[in-house]
Amino acid sequence: MNQPVLRRTQPYKYPEKRILYVVSNPATLKGFPVGFFAEELTGPFYEFLKAGFKVDIVSPKGGKVAFDGFSDPSMEGSLYPNDLVSLGFSNHKEFGKLLEQTPSIQDIQVKDYDAVCVAGGGAPLVTFKDDAALHQIIADFYEQGKVVGMLCHGTSLLLWTKLSDGTLLADGKTWTGYSDAEEEMNIQAAGGIKINEYTIESEAKKNPNTRFEAKEPLRPFAIRDGRLITGQQQHSSDLFAELVIEALTESN
Repeated sequence: MNQPVLRRTQPYKYPEKRILYVVSNPATLKGFPVGFFAEELTGPFYEFLKAGFKVDIVSPKGGKVAFDGFSDPSMEGSLYPNDLVSLGFSNHKEFGKLLEQTPSIQDIQVKDYDAVCVAGGGAPLVTFKDDAALHQIIADFYEQGKVVGMLCHGTSLLLWTKLSDGTLLADGKTWTGYSDAEEEMNIQAAGGIKINEYTIESEAKKNPNTRFEAKEPLRPFAIRDGRLITGQQQHSSDLFAELVIEALTESN
């Protein structure tokens, strides 16, 4: 029986777009240093470069930023030693230096960008909740008609980011993020120690005006709801990037 011939193509280069990529500043969680999850920056970063987009990396406070140790493939004991994209990023003569001195979000103009993306990781659990300036810039991107994307614990911003009318950006939206089942896996891996005082899924489900969805732990899953794009965890980075590219190029 003859098998069907499958053909697939896509543009070599898309219309040029500019993306602001927000990563967290370093922090301490349960006495351990934490940063942002490597693949949640480097995976989409690589896909955006291949699409011909320009990507600028910033952090809320500016300065040096770092991968979460367990997500850094160059670290002994990393859970992701085969993350070749992050290895390539770190060792690239230009890209690796971008993490040494990031601009602050205060240094950028929303009008200069077509989208904002936010990486997750351990530090966002500590640093994002009370960062009013970060909440405001996310709201500004959305209200100026830009694409807003968040991955994993980066989606925690949807618990607090309010629009100018006082409603949450998440109101009326369907989205995903790091699930309670995945949080429970972390607790078990940490010997029963509760990593954080809140979880994204539990807090999201307290809001009757939003819809939080998640697949089984570690399954790639991403959602696009208009200009809001979210990914469940690091394994969703490729799907997340595809949806951002789609949103940025569909009208061209």
